[in-house]
Amino acid sequence: MAATSVITFKPFPFEVGQKIHIDGGPRNGDWEVIGVTDHKVKLRCPVSHKEFNWNRFCYFAQEEEGVEWPKRD
Repeated sequence: MAATSVITFKPFPFEVGQKIHIDGGPRNGDWEVIGVTDHKVKLRCPVSHKEFNWNRFCYFAQEEEGVEWPKRD
């Protein structure tokens, strides 16, 4: 397989107490992380104080050069 440019997504490692800003999408805005499990993240709006329990949805993304794609198992 040839090496190419590949974008890698990794789950964001949320921690309780983090203050985050989501730029775009339906969850756009400022949030405080108030709970984390393997599958869910609980966020609170600092203005309305409403709380939402969502499937984990944020990812780090980075582009890497010279990566084998597709990877062989």
